[in-house]
Amino acid sequence: MKPFAFVWLLIFSYGLCFAQQIVADDVQKSENEDPLRPARAAFYSAVLPGLGQAYNKRYWKIPLVYGSIGASIYTYDRNQKNFMRYRNAYKRRIAGYNDDEFQGLIVDTNRLIDGQDFYKRNRDRSMLFILGFYFLNILDANIDAHLKQYNVNSDLSFKPYFDVVPTNAIPIAGMQVALTF
Repeated sequence: MKPFAFVWLLIFSYGLCFAQQIVADDVQKSENEDPLRPARAAFYSAVLPGLGQAYNKRYWKIPLVYGSIGASIYTYDRNQKNFMRYRNAYKRRIAGYNDDEFQGLIVDTNRLIDGQDFYKRNRDRSMLFILGFYFLNILDANIDAHLKQYNVNSDLSFKPYFDVVPTNAIPIAGMQVALTF
């Protein structure tokens, strides 16, 4: 197992233990009475992605969070490796060596520069996706915690009406919504 994967496995297992403790503590509190719940969920997601979703008891979102961030990290790593392959081949050609891996495939050194630019651009985009999914994870935890506290009254009424305007005597059909504050 690579050390990189081992570190992520440790962080993930620590996060799961921490999430279990949070959920156990949260059962004792009422969800509707905690005004700091959205801030706490956002903080937990910032510390460890997916922890805010566990705090909100939206466990089905955790694989989506790790899948999106993990796919972006994989794409970043792949583009970085390909960028280094083209860069090293270009450096060797400039130094006068003819033993790079693209010797029979790419004749012009300008094509090696184009390959470097392509993979560097995709690597940078992958980093933007990593950061975007990370912040989206935090935003999702915060919004979900806000929506859990939103109380929808069970007395929602829908009353269609039919009215006749006396001046024109034209029948008008419509709906009426009554809001009470």
